[in-house]
Amino acid sequence: MQAGTTIFEHMSGLARQHDAINLGQGFPDFGWSPEVLAAGAEAITTGYNQYPPMRGLLELRAAVADFYRRRQGLDMAAEQVIVTSGATEALAASIMAVAGTGDEVILFAPAYDAYAPLVQRAGARPVWVELQPPDWQASAAAIAAAITLDTRAILLNTPHNPTGGMAGPAMLAAIVELARKHDLTIISDEVWEEVITGDASHVSPFTLAPERTIKIGSAGKLLALTGWKVGWVVAEAALAERVAQVHQYLTFTTAPPLQTAVAAGLALPDDWFAAARVRFVTARDRLVTDLARHGWKLLPTQGSYFVMADLAASGIKMGDRDFCEAAVIDPGIAAIPLSAFMPDGQQTPFIRLCFAKSDAILDEGAARLNRARAMFAALALRVLSN
Repeated sequence: MQAGTTIFEHMSGLARQHDAINLGQGFPDFGWSPEVLAAGAEAITTGYNQYPPMRGLLELRAAVADFYRRRQGLDMAAEQVIVTSGATEALAASIMAVAGTGDEVILFAPAYDAYAPLVQRAGARPVWVELQPPDWQASAAAIAAAITLDTRAILLNTPHNPTGGMAGPAMLAAIVELARKHDLTIISDEVWEEVITGDASHVSPFTLAPERTIKIGSAGKLLALTGWKVGWVVAEAALAERVAQVHQYLTFTTAPPLQTAVAAGLALPDDWFAAARVRFVTARDRLVTDLARHGWKLLPTQGSYFVMADLAASGIKMGDRDFCEAAVIDPGIAAIPLSAFMPDGQQTPFIRLCFAKSDAILDEGAARLNRARAMFAALALRVLSN
């Protein structure tokens, strides 16, 4: 793996090289709306294609506010919404708005791989709190122990990539209480808020502490159009203004035809979002059922496109990176090692699988994973017998 290459690019490159089935890529093969695509095409040919307002088209900002009012019962106005070029830019602008040189930002490990570099680019220092499997929660005591006089923010991701977990009521309550006690900002990455695959409901800290929360959303995840890179920040006026001041010098603005199309997508009826959720749950269950039937141990998942497999509990005595590097060659299946999301990079017994794929890809991917388990579990037995 070359220095500076993300694990996603590395594993996808190996998958192409070895003609492997790729369950590492975190984007869907299904789920988008033809009506939204048509709205985008029409907006390009008949709509506005010059610089839009820095904070985003009013029609999209109003659509975001209406969407959250309808779907999550949040009371907000278009003025609180800033449109960004994807959720990653929203994260960058939010971090830079509240933290700088000498400051600290609390991150939960495992974490999406952009978080720590973005904190460091702001001049701040990541401080890690580990989430505990199998439900991937952090205790109030662990979070409190990480807070110092230099702490400025807590960066939360719920539902969670890579684990598929979701911050529970106790963890959310602790974060809000500690943020108020220590005058901290909660940056809440909620891009998976509509991809709910478990029994728990998504709860945003914005509902609990709107005055302290920067809520981040993504049209790419909501509408299964990840390549469009349209995201947003929602915050109360003072916080929104701080984020906007940073955003204007990052990307300044986002393609207006895509903003128009996303506004149309957010106005889709609730039935559309319910049906999309069922499709992702069905895909998850198809993969998990096949793997479990062949001896794989999977961790429970509440949201996102991902499910975690436990190598050790499945009889494979290999580290996650070693397994992924070997399995992508033979039998030709690509996954993502959890260690890529950990601050120390040390190997773990967990791998991340993406289930947002067609039935044919899921079935062949499961078949190859089952062959991999048989191969590597047998190898472990031979080593032990010798």
